[in-house]
Amino acid sequence: MKNTIKVIIDGRDYNMVAVEDETYVRRCAELVDQQIKEVSVGGRLSQADAAVLAAMNVADMLLKEQEASENLRRQVKENLEEANALKMELSEAKREIFKLGTKK
Repeated sequence: MKNTIKVIIDGRDYNMVAVEDETYVRRCAELVDQQIKEVSVGGRLSQADAAVLAAMNVADMLLKEQEASENLRRQVKENLEEANALKMELSEAKREIFKLGTKK
């Protein structure tokens, strides 16, 4: 179900239509508003330029988070592979111990 949520970004009202809940949409709008305010310090940028710079900042954050997420996935995969190798090594050691115990 689509929701229509009124948000304010850079002092302007926008009606956003989204399947996400209102809280999420408001958080997104607040992030964009915050980024526009940060790049607009000094007041020399047009609204369009401020929006582009804010979009670049958000894109930068997104790409860095995606890279960090991929690095974590890679680490988890490596740790799982290592755990599986250790598990196999442990099983082999248990078999060897059992063989040695039955030889007596």
